[in-house]
Amino acid sequence: MRYEAPSSSKEAAKLLASAKGKAVVLAGGTDLLVRMKSGAVEPDLIVDIKRIGATQEIKKSGNGFKIGAGVSGARLGKHRALKKAWPGVVEATNLIGSDQIQGRCTMAGNLCNASPAADSVPAMVAANAKANVVGPGGRRTVAVEKIPTGPGKTSLKKGEIIESITLPAKAPRSGDAYLRFIPRTEMDIAVVSAGVNLTLDSKGVVKKARVALGAVAPTVLLVEDAAKAIVGTKLDDDALAALAAACEAACRPIDDMRGTIEFRTEVAGVLARRAALTAYERAGGKK
Repeated sequence: MRYEAPSSSKEAAKLLASAKGKAVVLAGGTDLLVRMKSGAVEPDLIVDIKRIGATQEIKKSGNGFKIGAGVSGARLGKHRALKKAWPGVVEATNLIGSDQIQGRCTMAGNLCNASPAADSVPAMVAANAKANVVGPGGRRTVAVEKIPTGPGKTSLKKGEIIESITLPAKAPRSGDAYLRFIPRTEMDIAVVSAGVNLTLDSKGVVKKARVALGAVAPTVLLVEDAAKAIVGTKLDDDALAALAAACEAACRPIDDMRGTIEFRTEVAGVLARRAALTAYERAGGKK
């Protein structure tokens, strides 16, 4: 096994593109190292991106926040401006694992692991986050929901890495929230999850919305019908019922030891309602 720690994204892409055999990217390593130890993956090349400056930065600009692919959940949780603008995204990322895991895990790594139950991904999708991808062909920007294509699979091409994640500038009178259901009180993966992002007009009416569900399909779902159900409302009971129904209709879950199809479907609607109410309150809406 060969280990490389390049100092630029371009160099990392070159190493990955020219690699023979199994090549993997090391960001936080909280998934990769466990899989290596269990024998689930035996890479021929590990490309550690933590020495690349752009992967370690949190930059705020008029366009929003650019969060490096190597920035840990612990660092996100301490960034006051980011927490104020996107509390749902930060809270979702801070649900990944234990305190020790938080010191290593990253949003980009959580995204590229491509688990349907990833915590940070529904929140990022609801926030309309973008992945900044670097590869042999140059740079491109991809909507976060377009990165996972199935459990453990992504749309990234050979040689490509995610250098950073961009969260847009927070619109006035907007708010986001993320909720999940787990069997235990902590340190578990989502059985069902929901992320909601709302923008209100001056009268407290929802004018824009994005609703995302996790762990109810092979990839995170952006549920446009659920967003349409609450736009133009003040989240009255009928609107919330329509939101829940749209979420339930979008679900394509599986039966397993952690939850049945029926349970996951019903809970998806419940969590979406609750997340929408929290996002509405954070946007300045009053119920």
